[in-house]
Amino acid sequence: MNATTQPRAELLFGPGDATPMSTDEADLMPWSAAAEQLAALPKYWLATGRASGRPHVMPVMGVWLGGTLTVSSRPGSVKGRNLLRDGQCVVTATIELGDLVVEGDAGHVTDVARQRELAAAFVAKYDWRFGLRDGRIYEDSLPGSPEYAFFEIAPVKAFGYGPDGLTATRWRF
Repeated sequence: MNATTQPRAELLFGPGDATPMSTDEADLMPWSAAAEQLAALPKYWLATGRASGRPHVMPVMGVWLGGTLTVSSRPGSVKGRNLLRDGQCVVTATIELGDLVVEGDAGHVTDVARQRELAAAFVAKYDWRFGLRDGRIYEDSLPGSPEYAFFEIAPVKAFGYGPDGLTATRWRF
């Protein structure tokens, strides 16, 4: 998805569903508002799948840039290995508008120009500085300058649940 393309918003439940959730299209949460709040969060929860099929969930820091969420991880960590093997993942977060669940496909960022752009975004948001050398990312403020990787998560489908517990929106990208 590029920054100008908007996902299709739809009610999660229809009038025929036996649910207490709103079926009024006026209650749809606009993706632009959800994405703006998502971008401002300091932390997200990232769920990945292990090779065995067991889930793995960890808090991560990330930057929202150009319609994708980028997280950083050491490539040898469980989440890093999971994302390198299978990029399907889920990011969850609580925003002022309610709760978000974003299903996405993560890709390992290897383009040096994009790495620079993302590293600058991490500095702007967190004052977290990465060293970039020979197409690799390092955390030079830590002993041994451990290697990191950027994983860019493109949303595929998302769900927004209002704080009232009675409204729900699904977005398809």
